Amino acid sequence: MTDTSLQAAAEHVRHAIRSATDGLVGRDQLAELIVLAAVAQEHLLVIGPPGTAKSAVVRRVAQALGGRYFEYLLGRFTEPSELFGPVDLNKLRAGTVETDVSGMLPEADVAFLDEVFLGSTAILNTLLGVLNERRFRRGHTQLHCPLRVCVGAANALPDDESLAAFGDRFLLHAFIEPLPDHQLEAMLSGGWRSDHAPAAGGGALADLDVLCRHLQQVDLGGAQPALANAIRQLRQAGVTLSDRRIVKSQRLLAAAAVLAGRLQTSEADLWPLLYVLPTHEAQQSARDVLRDVFANAAHPHLLSAVEEATLQPLSRAETIALQQALNARGFGAGTADGLLGPATRDAIRRWQRSVGEPADGYPTVQLLQRLATP
Repeated sequence: MTDTSLQAAAEHVRHAIRSATDGLVGRDQLAELIVLAAVAQEHLLVIGPPGTAKSAVVRRVAQALGGRYFEYLLGRFTEPSELFGPVDLNKLRAGTVETDVSGMLPEADVAFLDEVFLGSTAILNTLLGVLNERRFRRGHTQLHCPLRVCVGAANALPDDESLAAFGDRFLLHAFIEPLPDHQLEAMLSGGWRSDHAPAAGGGALADLDVLCRHLQQVDLGGAQPALANAIRQLRQAGVTLSDRRIVKSQRLLAAAAVLAGRLQTSEADLWPLLYVLPTHEAQQSARDVLRDVFANAAHPHLLSAVEEATLQPLSRAETIALQQALNARGFGAGTADGLLGPATRDAIRRWQRSVGEPADGYPTVQLLQRLATP
């Protein structure tokens, strides 16, 4: 079953993602995960070194969606008022402790908190209410928060158990790295272009709300048995998830479905489970354990998020098959010897350009499957 308004909203959000990532080479995945989290009404934690365009992506996605945006870099001495607003002095004189939240986090539709684990106990405790319940409580101030999604960022996951428990409130975890050498030219060109062409402003927030309203209508029956089996496989491999994260992962499967314009899930929607795993090591292990489960993973609008979730290094036999497929299509990968050299990467780039895709020259199982399809 499909719905015309659902499909139209999904298409508008897709255009917003494209606008947000124009020029930000290699960061499509992050933008797509922000939107997936927003539709699921969950939050995203991004782990990666400084200077990897985390804030730039969030800022451009917020600009493309429209609505109010709040961004802050936390430090050890950040005061709660810097995030939530100062106490209203006029009301304080009258004996009432109320917070002036004008332009602050409680009023934001999209928020980005850099170095989120550096917040004080007072800040993190207040944030829990905002993230979990969309409620801000401080003194006599009790407010509903319109927050669609909060993106937290840090250089690494914390070792402290209390901070790790706070980090667990971000259902999706994404680990990003600096772009590899073969993408440097594209990064330079795209970065120059994005500096001079900011993301198109607003308009997609209403469409995002349409998708959110459809979330509870999604039929999960097509994915729940496969999801349960995937969890069993992970447990057998020693990769565990809390019951809370397992149950909440269904929201991401439902969000993936509505972003595709559907009200039913299938096994092709299981890929967000990868991002529910809280550590990089767990995600790497899951890619191998769930290789067969993710074999049919697909999404018409979240291509990069799916590809990163299902990314698998090619075996030598698969590399030979890739080279043969490229040669058969006339892209000249050289001798099909299973060695991934410059000729093969150049052939991949030429094929990618021919179908209008970013020419990163990176071999994946998905690429092999597409080339092998007549």
